[in-house]
Amino acid sequence: MPGPTADLFADDALQQPAGREQIGEESYVLRGFALPWIDRMLPELRQVLAQSPFRQMVTPGGFTMSAALSSCGELGWTTDASGYRYSPTDPHSQQPWPAMPNDLRRLAILAAADAGFIDFEPDACLINRYVPGAKMSLHQDKNERRYSAPVVSVSLGLPAIFLFGGHTRSDRPKKVSLFHGDVVVWGGVDRLRFHGVLPIQAGQHPIMGPQRINLTFRTAG
Repeated sequence: MPGPTADLFADDALQQPAGREQIGEESYVLRGFALPWIDRMLPELRQVLAQSPFRQMVTPGGFTMSAALSSCGELGWTTDASGYRYSPTDPHSQQPWPAMPNDLRRLAILAAADAGFIDFEPDACLINRYVPGAKMSLHQDKNERRYSAPVVSVSLGLPAIFLFGGHTRSDRPKKVSLFHGDVVVWGGVDRLRFHGVLPIQAGQHPIMGPQRINLTFRTAG
């Protein structure tokens, strides 16, 4: 299976029509927003993953997550038997996480502004790799120290069904199809809504190969 840092990044992509789709009171899917950035983003992503490769993390309950993770920025997200948390160092290398590349950071800031959240200053970028069958259970992003900043999530590669729920786990979530280059932004009254990803279906993306990579920008510290 080709890896995320392999030479998969060709010029031809499955492009989606640009546009903004509202999925909550302060939540939007920016269709194709990241497509103009792809050629700049992917070399930066390669460099980050060469320094801090993907790894399978284990939850406090002892379950191995099906999505592989890495991070860049001042803080990176990690989990183990002691809990979920942000850390300034990569637990595998005991070194600082890679710096957040300029183009990735700029993309996140502009996407947040397009959704109405100005002055977004991300200090953490979580990078998840989903192969077919991988998923993310419904959860809230609650490890950040303040919730006034939005979450900005960039989709690359295979399509996904994003689950966007309510403020309790029992609320029935919306199913939102996400494609290569789409960006989801949620914040304000929607900041603590439950969300997740259904299992990724098998496929072959012309740029990213048989995988989905998701970059999630947050203000964590």
